[in-house]
Amino acid sequence: MGKDYSIWQSLKLSALFVAFLWMVMVFEAFTGWNLFHFGIYPRESFGALGILFAPFLHGSAEHLAANSLALLILGSALLYGYPRSRWPVLIIIWLASGAGVWLFGRASFHIGASGITHGLFFYLFFISLLRRDKRSIALMMIAFFMYGGMLMGIFPRDPQISFEYHLFGGAAGLVSAFMFRNWDPLPRRKVYDYERVQEEEDDAIGDLWQQPPPETSRRHWD
Repeated sequence: MGKDYSIWQSLKLSALFVAFLWMVMVFEAFTGWNLFHFGIYPRESFGALGILFAPFLHGSAEHLAANSLALLILGSALLYGYPRSRWPVLIIIWLASGAGVWLFGRASFHIGASGITHGLFFYLFFISLLRRDKRSIALMMIAFFMYGGMLMGIFPRDPQISFEYHLFGGAAGLVSAFMFRNWDPLPRRKVYDYERVQEEEDDAIGDLWQQPPPETSRRHWD
C-alpha cells in the first residue's frame, strides 16, 4: 500500500523534479552542450533512448517554464490523491507516451515533458469521471481550471510542437484511468455530530414502535 502524502509533501516532490529539469538546462547553458540528440527520434534505434531521456530535455527556457507549473500542479495532484496508483501511472505515462512517439511520430527529435503533463491531466480528468468521489472531483476541477486546454492539445497545431507527445501522453493517461480506477481506497466520509444525533433518534424511534403496548392499553381494548 502506498504511503499517504500530505499536500506539502506532494508539492515538495514535484518541485524537486522540476528543479532537476532546470538543472539540466543550466548545465547545457554553462557547458555549451546541446543534449537534444538524447530525445526521441522515431523509428531509429538511437532515438529509442529518448523514451527515457526526452522528458528531461527542453528546447528553451520558455518551453521548460510552460511545463514547470503544469508538472508542479498536476504532479502534486497525482501524488496526493492516488497513493496506490501514482507510481505505476507515472511510469506508464512516461514510457507509453515516448514509445508512441517513437513508433508513430514525425521524423524529428521530440523532447520535453509535455507528454507527461498531458498524461497526468487526462488521468486526473477521466479517473474522476470513473470514481466520482469528492477528492477525485476536486482534483479534477483544479486540473481542468488550470489546464483544460490540454483536451485540445492532442491535435496538430504548430509544426514546432510535438502534438504526438501530447496525444500519446493523453492516451496513456486515459488507459491508466481505466486500469487503476479501483486501486485507491475511497476517502472516508466525515460524519458530523448532527448526523450521529439523528441516527440515534431514528434508532430510538425504531425500537420503541417494536415494543409491546403497555398493559393498560391491552386491557382497554379487551
